[in-house]
Amino acid sequence: MADFYQNGVVTTLHNLTDRSLEEMEKELLSFSRVRPMALVLPSLYSELQGPALENIINEVAKVPYLNEIVIGLDQADERQFKHARHVFGHLPQHHRILWNDGPRLRKIDALLEEQGLAPKEMGKGRNVWYCYGYVLASARAKAVALHDCDIVTYDRSLLARLIYPVANPAFSYQFAKGYYARIADSKLNGRVSRLLVTPLIRALKKVHGQLDYLDYLDSFRYPLSGEFSMRVDVLNDLRIPSDWGLEVGVLSEMHRNYSTRRLCQVDICDNYDHKHQPLSAEDAAAGLSKMSIDICKAIFRKLATQGEVFSNEKFRTIKATYFRVALDFIETYYNDARINGLSLDRHKEEQAVELFAENIMRAGESFLDNPMETPFIPSWNRVISAIPDILDRIYEAVEADNREAGV
Repeated sequence: MADFYQNGVVTTLHNLTDRSLEEMEKELLSFSRVRPMALVLPSLYSELQGPALENIINEVAKVPYLNEIVIGLDQADERQFKHARHVFGHLPQHHRILWNDGPRLRKIDALLEEQGLAPKEMGKGRNVWYCYGYVLASARAKAVALHDCDIVTYDRSLLARLIYPVANPAFSYQFAKGYYARIADSKLNGRVSRLLVTPLIRALKKVHGQLDYLDYLDSFRYPLSGEFSMRVDVLNDLRIPSDWGLEVGVLSEMHRNYSTRRLCQVDICDNYDHKHQPLSAEDAAAGLSKMSIDICKAIFRKLATQGEVFSNEKFRTIKATYFRVALDFIETYYNDARINGLSLDRHKEEQAVELFAENIMRAGESFLDNPMETPFIPSWNRVISAIPDILDRIYEAVEADNREAGV
């Protein structure tokens, strides 16, 4: 059970009473008449064979308040797209699948590339961006939630709590970030958030001093959660990172575009577990190693836009400061695990911290070597300005794909 303490500059909406799902869904159904809601599900085709998706579909199928479900399907050929249509066909709500590898959406991607507006790399960021474009094109929703398709502990109360802050017409929130505990198999998970992001933010505060942006990031209990919701109007001017910096990048965009009074974080479940990425210490282009580099670069880029100056010497100082702070956090997490009867391998924790410290330097070197790097996908406002009928094209392509597949 969470406490009611408000820390930082972002409002925290706790789970104080374990309110009944039936009661909350009834209220959301009444909200839906004023503020129709959509759910975006970015999915790899491989997740259709995973341990989580069947349960997610079964749970989402019971949700009474959704006006639209948009599924972004990556890495699927025609046969696999048809299979996905069959799998997601169990959803009784209005739903559409974006076949991102299909010829129609590939043609649109090529058109965007001609204008220098296409996402530069494959991945979740690109998938989410196209899904958001379809949400704008279909105009069936005024609030939209997003969560992953690999959550093995999923039940639909997660969605209800996630979308509630932006769906309630009496609330003024434009954006809600989900948070939760990361515990599975009697051990603490969430290494990148615990051992990289929070210690790095604290280290940057020591090196750069108190900055509004760092205080803002430090207010989030789980900044790397892949679950968030927003009013649909937010999508127009949102620039989405195409790499592993997606979650931090979205938080940075919300900080740039809105007052913190319009943002919140919400406790969406007691426990959460999903597909785990390997540490990949031997390969900086894979797993948590690549993720840590992309996240560091996302934070460094944001600070640079606010006038902070970086150099090789500054990054060496940040690395040294981070390393000390992170090692202290290992002790804190070890004690927290012990009092809760959980296990924590200090050796593996320190190995992760050593890798993350190296990757802070790698990220810093990459940042200095590539000052023109722009990993953000353009906002939909910019794309519409360049290609006024782009949303109509996306809508027609998706409808044609789904019509031919019998959806």
